[in-house]
Amino acid sequence: MAFQPIYVIDGARTPFLKARGGPGPFAASDLAVQAGRALLLRQPFLPEDLDEVIVGCAAPSPDETNIGRVVALRLGCGPKVPGWTVMRNCASGMQALDSAIANIQSGRSSLVLAGGVDALSRAPLLYSDAMVRWFAAMMSMKTAGQKARHFLKLRPAALLTPVIGLLKGLTDPVVGLGMGQTAENIAWRFGIDRAAMDAFASRSHRRVAAAKEAGSLGEIVPLVDGEGKIYAEDDGVRPDSTPAGLAKLKPVFDKPYGRVTAGNSSQVTDGAAFLLLASEAAVEKWRLEPLGRIADTQWAGLDPAQMGLGPVHSATPILQRHGLALNDPDLWEINEAFSAQVQGCIAAWNDEAWCREELGTAPWGRLDEEKLNVDGGAIALGHPVGASGARIVLHLLHALRARGKRRGIATICIGGGQGGAVLVEAAA
Repeated sequence: MAFQPIYVIDGARTPFLKARGGPGPFAASDLAVQAGRALLLRQPFLPEDLDEVIVGCAAPSPDETNIGRVVALRLGCGPKVPGWTVMRNCASGMQALDSAIANIQSGRSSLVLAGGVDALSRAPLLYSDAMVRWFAAMMSMKTAGQKARHFLKLRPAALLTPVIGLLKGLTDPVVGLGMGQTAENIAWRFGIDRAAMDAFASRSHRRVAAAKEAGSLGEIVPLVDGEGKIYAEDDGVRPDSTPAGLAKLKPVFDKPYGRVTAGNSSQVTDGAAFLLLASEAAVEKWRLEPLGRIADTQWAGLDPAQMGLGPVHSATPILQRHGLALNDPDLWEINEAFSAQVQGCIAAWNDEAWCREELGTAPWGRLDEEKLNVDGGAIALGHPVGASGARIVLHLLHALRARGKRRGIATICIGGGQGGAVLVEAAA
């Protein structure tokens, strides 16, 4: 079946708020509802006119397991509008868009709110299995004496040390590597040194700061907490970040000899991003004026130990299908999980042996970095896992329109060894 036009009508995201040592001010559904409400208030239709709401979320809280349904109801869509949740790790928000696309193309839906959210600052602390067994044994005891003797067996140092849920979630269970360790693998494979990583990270901060100054982050809608405090901007951006300053940070994932640090990695962040997707019939019915359209999507799998190269594996088939050279798209968004990961993608496309072995093609050349992440990326903004895939698609459309450009690719690496890519075309 040919790829039918899928229009992006509008979009909005919250400020991305950096995790600062404890639970952030907003639950995931609070973030999603505030982004979605601001977006829907701008539309000529009512929330109950939506066909469905699809939310990508990698780490919903136990009371919001199907966060898509929670958000749909809180947005006032009513009980008849289905709301559901998807999870593809770092690309959950992009998967929500692709799920909406599939339903629109099949004719099941015509107007869909889709995107993603995560409140990573609220990732849980867990008990160890040994501590859970201790609790289970305590619950099975009948007398006070039995419970007292069992309590005396408690060894706090051994049993009460918490398991950090976020770190567990960011470790691949198949290869036993954390995401940062996979970035170290890529740095080693392509000879990416620490100075290059830090320079790239510093550039990300400078570009976001410049975009903010130029008013190029118009997709952001402010957050308001229960006490009336306003959160209007991304709060992890450091305009004064320099390679020299970043060079002082120690490796995090491969101590003491690694190259990946907190400074050249994406930040742990809370945030939400939504897009409104519509069929051609819905555009005509509601007289909508699209930002642009989604022209193609692609998913790919690869070795989990090299997961950061997922953008190369997923974006290349799109280039091939559309007869495009690497620098034919006017702009690129490659989600900045790590400096080494983005730089590894650039190196891979230009590496003859790698392209032959992994893609079965000749090398594609070197990606023009003046077209890449022109307003910065996740190293400066943060990477709320469920939201990032939606954010890069939305911002790519805004960046293309701001520059009078037409076509771009947004692509993201995915924990577990996958990649996702979306080809977009901005409206004139």
